[in-house]
Amino acid sequence: MNINYIKEINESRVYDVAEKTPVSLLNKISAKYNNTIYLKREDLQPIFSFKCRGAYNKISSLSSIDTDKGIIAASAGNHAQGVALSASKLRIDAMIVMPTTTPSIKIESVKKFGVKVKLYGDSFDEAYEYALEVSNNEGRVFIHPFDDPLVIAGQGTVAKEIVEQSEEAPDIFFIPVGGGGLISGMSMYLKEHYPNIKVYGVESEDAPTLFTSLRNGKPTSLDQVGLFVDGCAVKRIGEETFRISKKYVDDVILVSIDETCAAIKDIYEDTRVMSEPAGALSIAGMKKFIANNNVKNKKIMAVNSGANLNFDRLRHVTERAEIGEGKELLISVKIPEESGSFRKFCEVIGKRSISEFNYRYANEKSANVFVGIKTDNIEKDTKCIFDDLKENKYNFIDLTQDEVAKLHLRYMVGGKPSSIINEKLFRFEFPEKPGALLNFLNKMREDWDITLFHYRNHGSAFGRVLVGINIGNHSKENLDEFLLDLDYKYTDETDNQGYNSFLK
Repeated sequence: MNINYIKEINESRVYDVAEKTPVSLLNKISAKYNNTIYLKREDLQPIFSFKCRGAYNKISSLSSIDTDKGIIAASAGNHAQGVALSASKLRIDAMIVMPTTTPSIKIESVKKFGVKVKLYGDSFDEAYEYALEVSNNEGRVFIHPFDDPLVIAGQGTVAKEIVEQSEEAPDIFFIPVGGGGLISGMSMYLKEHYPNIKVYGVESEDAPTLFTSLRNGKPTSLDQVGLFVDGCAVKRIGEETFRISKKYVDDVILVSIDETCAAIKDIYEDTRVMSEPAGALSIAGMKKFIANNNVKNKKIMAVNSGANLNFDRLRHVTERAEIGEGKELLISVKIPEESGSFRKFCEVIGKRSISEFNYRYANEKSANVFVGIKTDNIEKDTKCIFDDLKENKYNFIDLTQDEVAKLHLRYMVGGKPSSIINEKLFRFEFPEKPGALLNFLNKMREDWDITLFHYRNHGSAFGRVLVGINIGNHSKENLDEFLLDLDYKYTDETDNQGYNSFLK
């Protein structure tokens, strides 16, 4: 459809359900990074996310013929709440299709608006396809989460408010990216009013949909996406959102899970609000950009897109924030198994604060210790610590960026098989639903043995599992067939250094 986006944004009726959210000065982070940094507070919307804007702008534009048929959407999170709120306000019959893996807290938050909730499939893609099928069969209008001009215009009202709230143009904007609805609507409006500004999108390293598409020059589907930043876990950018973003977005910054967790902490310390991972992306990207480009004395605007964070994910966030801030170093060190060796090692570490220390007897000659060391300057302290260890002739491995170490190893150091086995190690994402483990076991060959198993869930749709399998005399082809048939996301960690130090 042809649309005058600027006119549609200016005349949008989103304020029937949305709030004009404030812009907060982040005092602590501004002082730390020598810039004036503001945060657009979409976490203060009635559904704690900007998604109500686009959903309402689309739904309120429907004809009476369309609304009589009802509407349908697929979502496991904020879009579902946006559609449900809008449907409730306009008294339209609505159905929301959510994956069966959706946490109950999100299901209940949608049901409270009085809409129908249908649980279907193990993933968003399956729920999405089912919603399209129902839309075709029943004539319900499908409300796309991002790739719709009226949804894009609704999200663009965030930029309109910033223009109205700012006495002078900010220099740089940082906006989180999922399917592209927010950044396309905002960047277009911002560049219309502030032609000389820079607009940067921020994505998680394991869901670089806009980043990849911009470099390929066209919308590109990702094979898989990480789910920690679930609000932005999109495999393919929208066609219309890409067209707009390509024209108005200056570049995209990728950030790690650790950097995202550190940004959640930063936002909390300035606002006392726990942002969801997607909402904290902009601050994570901003910090990375400032550090890499030595940016000073600029007026910077970042968008906190939402605060729908499950309480049981807080543990994971706090665990990873220290590393994301560059305040924790993880290392594996081999020490001699002799009297006084532990004390000598601690003397080498000195008065540095140890955040974690795991020890397991290995043999009569040596032992491996897993050590977490707190630091205020990761680069400087890492060099000093490593120099001290080398000087004292310790063999060590830096595990600070090792996912196996951070997710599993630090919780299970100890124990090694008593005999030599043909063990393969994999890091899996199990769908968080009944039968996922049984499905895994049923697909294994009967003469294979599970030799190691560690499971952690952080309130997301997938559980993180570390599995060791003794495949005996079977070939790699047999193993590859099993993994293909299983169809769970996995990483082969058989050559992982931490695993080989502590568990093999």
